[in-house]
Amino acid sequence: MEGNGSVFLSGLIFITAGVMRFFDAWWTFRYNGAVPQNLQDALFGHNLNTYGWIYLVVAAVLIGGGFLVIRGSEFGRWIGVAAASLAAISAIWWMPYYPVWAVTYIAAGAFVVYVLVARGGKEVV
Repeated sequence: MEGNGSVFLSGLIFITAGVMRFFDAWWTFRYNGAVPQNLQDALFGHNLNTYGWIYLVVAAVLIGGGFLVIRGSEFGRWIGVAAASLAAISAIWWMPYYPVWAVTYIAAGAFVVYVLVARGGKEVV
């Protein structure tokens, strides 16, 4: 797996997405304003702390998976596939509220899953 730039890029995408999810979580914990009316119909209700905890866990998995993928870990590869899928699915929840960012998360997740499944395994000689 060494020298495979797309696998390294997928690890960096993981770490970047994890950092972004961390800031999403931080924002939800720190937000003191009125909760938007359209959030009442969101998947986990209107409590932003619920979203904060979910995104904090997602951030930890993404960052940890990214570092494992960069190190070339086979376990990290499968954690990466699961984490990229989780990141893409969790982005769908925000589609009605932030469509551009949600589509960006989904596209990045799909790219990472493809790279790790198609190119991330040990090469057979």
